[in-house]
Amino acid sequence: MSSFLHQRQPLNIPSNPYPISPRSLTVSQRPFSIFSRTGLLVLLSLMLVLGVFFPWTGMPQGIFTNSKVSLSKWRDYTLEQAASFVAKNGTVIVCAVSQPYLPFLNNWLISVGRQKHQEKVLVIAEDYATLYKVNQKWPGHAVLVPPAPDAQTAHKFGSQGFFNFTSRRPRHLLNILELGYNVMYNDVDMVWLADPFPYLQGDHDVYFTDDMAAVKPLDHSHDLPPPGKKGRTYICSCMIFLRPTNGAKLVMKKWIEELQAQPWSKAKKANDQPGFNWALNRTAAQVDLYLLPQAAFPTGGLYFKNETWVQETKGSHVIIHNNYITGFEKKIKRFREYGLWLVDDHALESPLGRL
Repeated sequence: MSSFLHQRQPLNIPSNPYPISPRSLTVSQRPFSIFSRTGLLVLLSLMLVLGVFFPWTGMPQGIFTNSKVSLSKWRDYTLEQAASFVAKNGTVIVCAVSQPYLPFLNNWLISVGRQKHQEKVLVIAEDYATLYKVNQKWPGHAVLVPPAPDAQTAHKFGSQGFFNFTSRRPRHLLNILELGYNVMYNDVDMVWLADPFPYLQGDHDVYFTDDMAAVKPLDHSHDLPPPGKKGRTYICSCMIFLRPTNGAKLVMKKWIEELQAQPWSKAKKANDQPGFNWALNRTAAQVDLYLLPQAAFPTGGLYFKNETWVQETKGSHVIIHNNYITGFEKKIKRFREYGLWLVDDHALESPLGRL
């Protein structure tokens, strides 16, 4: 047995006794190291192959920074951290965005940036794709408040998905008020033509805009308008400014209650705006409310449909809202027709750049 163990085994000699050079044989016997020249070449080739065949689109960072650790950084990023990061002079500008509306976010950001207020912007991401994309391009300016709704599609106005998306709005705003900040909310189908902050006069609790297309006198009252045919006012829930007062918090809490009391159903396709109006109407005696001037903050039903009024109030317009029209492509088309779709030629003015 021992003689067998020490017996030299016969060699199987190939027809070519020198298939590789002695130098090659020596190299092949060396331990492979990723830091060697060969290792680095192999790694570079692997990166090239992955880059060609498995593009990392839609992810927040490059191949090496797309680790679970870096993703969890933004998953664990809290509203308190985000608000503290973006707040300037005690104020945060908030929008809520899902992935299909990133082009509108970019368009709105360009207009906000032209008024030197973009650093105050906090994007409430309503899906993880938006959270990662915004923070990849503009770190720290997006936060997701769980649980995220199903926001992978551009939900139509009046749909259950749209209701689920917009009904989260008062909770986001209340949370920021509870942190002690002033907060301005905008829908991203808006464009700023001038700085809105000089119009936030006084120390009122809640500032808002009328959603009616009827022309008001230039010196109209800033009180809450009288109720309409449905027994409530028709105030827009898409442009709101709130101070961190008990009155503003009361309105947000009442808004949340109204949405819970009147949920979406097939028979009654609710949205968040009636709930906001009921909240205003039912707290008006306890809260200091302020209606912003119509000439500065016109609804889309006025700005895009009354050319005579637009000319008469030229130079007074501050924020234009592209409402009174539904559909993703229709809104873009209308913005283009009025020279308000800025991303075509000015995308680099946005902190997100070209998306």
